[in-house]
Amino acid sequence: MTSAAAPSFAGALAAGALVLDGGMSNQLESAGHDLSDELWSARLLAERPEAIVEAHLGYFLAGADVAITSSYQATFEGFARRGIDRERAAGLLALSVALAREAARRARAGVAGRPLWVAASVGPYGAMLADGSEYRGRYGRTVAELEAFHRPRLEVLAAAGPDVLALETVPDTEEAAALLRAVRGLGVPAWLSYSVSGGRTRAGQPLEEAFALAAGAEKVIAVGVNCCAPEDVDGAIATAARVTGKPVVVYPNSGEAWDAGARAWDGRGTFTADRVTGWYAAGARLVGGCCRVGPEAVTAVARALRPPSATAR
Repeated sequence: MTSAAAPSFAGALAAGALVLDGGMSNQLESAGHDLSDELWSARLLAERPEAIVEAHLGYFLAGADVAITSSYQATFEGFARRGIDRERAAGLLALSVALAREAARRARAGVAGRPLWVAASVGPYGAMLADGSEYRGRYGRTVAELEAFHRPRLEVLAAAGPDVLALETVPDTEEAAALLRAVRGLGVPAWLSYSVSGGRTRAGQPLEEAFALAAGAEKVIAVGVNCCAPEDVDGAIATAARVTGKPVVVYPNSGEAWDAGARAWDGRGTFTADRVTGWYAAGARLVGGCCRVGPEAVTAVARALRPPSATAR
């Protein structure tokens, strides 16, 4: 937050829409960093932390209110495969929050006193596997096993002092149930965000069923979708708002498609600021972008949700 007098994150969310940042990986790649590694952007926590600060800073100055940390693919298991021991891995997880805080500190002069927030990213189990299973779910693990996987890093991230935990890109209800159990008692609010295709999770469960899991979870202050096509957002907002009564979080991809064979993005982007006012009207209160959504698009989102005088230039 920008000062001790700033409201809580939940309070700020209740007061109006907040603008999320865009894709971390495309920001880092555009700056010339190679992310062709199982750790993805999390590798730079150890090797180039200043690059992560600069990526966050770019989004804050573009108009984002919330920075999502670079811990999406940062796990004890993933770091261990690179020879990083548990103590060092815990330090890197905590560092991801500190780097976002540092970017907020540097950005304050350029955002006219606007409160800035940090969301600690908690990616799905499949992100650690780095084999694409995060977009399929159904890992063959029990809810208890998934809870045991997520809880230790959630504890470290919560202790690092983020404003909110971003339980994101969740592909199925089993992992959502595990995360909702793992987040209990940490003293930090969370949002729960599914990766979806049409009106179902990536694993094929109806969104009504998926969102209902979070309806009674007190510490979950928003539910929604991310890392999906912009076209999938409208129906998800309506369902999430109706089923849970909570504010909705949405941060889709650009709309381009990933060509696994060519290892490149293909097609035309469909993420436009014209969609944002409709999303807000339907109940979205946390709005930003995921893969391939950069600072220019975040500025457009901010202009759609805030008066021009309040938007960073």
